[in-house]
Amino acid sequence: MSNTAVEWRVNAADARLIAAHLRACDDTFVPLLSSRVNIETYAEKLAARSERFEAWSQGVLVGLLAVYCNDLDGRVAYITSVSVLPASRGNGIASQLIARCVQNAAALGHAAIELEVGTRNEAAAHLYEKHGFLPFRASPQATILRLAL
Repeated sequence: MSNTAVEWRVNAADARLIAAHLRACDDTFVPLLSSRVNIETYAEKLAARSERFEAWSQGVLVGLLAVYCNDLDGRVAYITSVSVLPASRGNGIASQLIARCVQNAAALGHAAIELEVGTRNEAAAHLYEKHGFLPFRASPQATILRLAL
């Protein structure tokens, strides 16, 4: 994938494509996404209600970040999912998706972005911390990270 150009899109994938992408990435979630949600139902919700930043390569959805920007009172956006196909990992796609999301949330006037990361998902926590997210609240199972904008 490293020699193939990535095309960046917003809200292009439908629920079927989102579900296929999430199923292909299921093993990269800690714990497995399929152990926490029904992937098809979750994909339908993402397609209908979230803002999605997408990375495409050769017609395939290789990276996806879904964020809810609907807290107009608190002005906090919430990242619900970040995923990159295993064959496309290590090419900066997740970082680029996060950067695009941060830029969009700031442009919409949000004061912060939050996300939840499982305590066992050290790789994801490191990625988010690299982008300036800091621990905000914690439980034994997960930590809420927050980026002030």
